[in-house]
Amino acid sequence: MNTGMVIEKIKIWVQVHPNARRNEVQGEKDGIWQLKIAAPPVRGRANQELINFLSDVLQVSKSNLAIEKGLSRRRKLIDIRGLAQEQVKARFNDIIRQQL
Repeated sequence: MNTGMVIEKIKIWVQVHPNARRNEVQGEKDGIWQLKIAAPPVRGRANQELINFLSDVLQVSKSNLAIEKGLSRRRKLIDIRGLAQEQVKARFNDIIRQQL
């Protein structure tokens, strides 16, 4: 059943800081979201934890998230389906306020 609704797909850049004490959104710097991830960068564990964390923070299912570029780098391009850019920014900013 097609309701005629277009599902948005956006891309964001994130800079991942693995081996942190806890998962945390640090903020945005030069258009790149700075994220602390508790998992080590070993055998994809930090990438898996990143997707889990983004799913929780952005309130989307993991299937709506994908790492498009940077699987083995700290800077990654993330595909997000189902949210507008403004919604992503608002949800990240809400988390930053909660972390204080």
